[in-house]
Amino acid sequence: MTQTEQLAARKAPAHDDLTASLCKQLSIALAKFPRLPLGHFPTPLEPMDRLSEVLGGPRLWVKRDDCTGLSTGGNKTRKLEFLMADAVEKGADTIITQGATQSNHARQTTAAAAKLNMECHILLEDRTGSNDPNYILNGNVLLDRLHGATVSKRGSGEDMNAEMESLAADLQRKGKKTYIIPGGGSNTTGALGYVNCARELVEQATNIGLKIDALVHATGSSGTQAGLVTGLAAIQSDIHLLGIGVRAPQEKQEGMVFDLATKTADILDPVVNISRQDVRANCDYVGPGYGLPTDGMIAAIKLLAQTEGLLFDPVYSGKGLDGLIDQIKKGYFDGMDNVVFLHTGGSAALFGYSETFGLPGYE
Repeated sequence: MTQTEQLAARKAPAHDDLTASLCKQLSIALAKFPRLPLGHFPTPLEPMDRLSEVLGGPRLWVKRDDCTGLSTGGNKTRKLEFLMADAVEKGADTIITQGATQSNHARQTTAAAAKLNMECHILLEDRTGSNDPNYILNGNVLLDRLHGATVSKRGSGEDMNAEMESLAADLQRKGKKTYIIPGGGSNTTGALGYVNCARELVEQATNIGLKIDALVHATGSSGTQAGLVTGLAAIQSDIHLLGIGVRAPQEKQEGMVFDLATKTADILDPVVNISRQDVRANCDYVGPGYGLPTDGMIAAIKLLAQTEGLLFDPVYSGKGLDGLIDQIKKGYFDGMDNVVFLHTGGSAALFGYSETFGLPGYE
């Protein structure tokens, strides 16, 4: 335990027996689903005191899901523990998934497939129109190939689910047993990873006497937020959850999250009730589009790197951090003492955006 955690522990309130009981109950419910150990858990929960001082708002913490360990880490590893276990249980030998060019999900999926001795085929949708060699060949794309996956490109706006089904049919004719993982690993099976993360985070906070007022994260394909919504509801937590959107407009984003959270809650035993008012997404920080840089994202990533020594990615966590910083300045978190930001990983994508940050060369 760090000095910060020791100090927090000395101020800890009495153990919450109800929370402990609900967390145990949720663990039992999750244990009924097949799961493979692919990551390093629990991931660290650390204070960001220099950033907190600079911003002058609540005390900021970071949940380090960049430390999950699978191919530079990231949030998709939690989902893949359940998804790959389901694939193995169904006798698959070939994994198919899709994402944007610099997809963190694709990179972690290729690593999981390699670890489990499975073929992996990645379809990457061109959502930015960039022809920068670093963007289309470096970063996550380089790692996809390094893990042994085949990588093919699709145009913007194509029906990626149909493309995956078509590829699966071709591979099945060749005798392969395919398993399709949706973009971002965002279905009820994948969302279980973040149901479990909600439990893990609350138990960590309880153990060090930390009362979390709000949890903030970047939200895209909806699986991470849907899992968190479901997990927090299952343990009756009053943590204020806020997603910062990176792609869709607010109404669409919240609708996707609520729909997936409801479906995920329905497969748990006992069934969890999801409230629509607990699904919040602020989508004011997307900028010109998914994966396209914004000034706020660039400034946020530089500020974090130069105050906390942490690297966020330019597609997800960077825009999420931009939203967090701006909302602190606008008073959204006034009256709150402790706010946690979920670091979903993906710093490998920075190498695909090398020109974006305008950094000087050698002096």
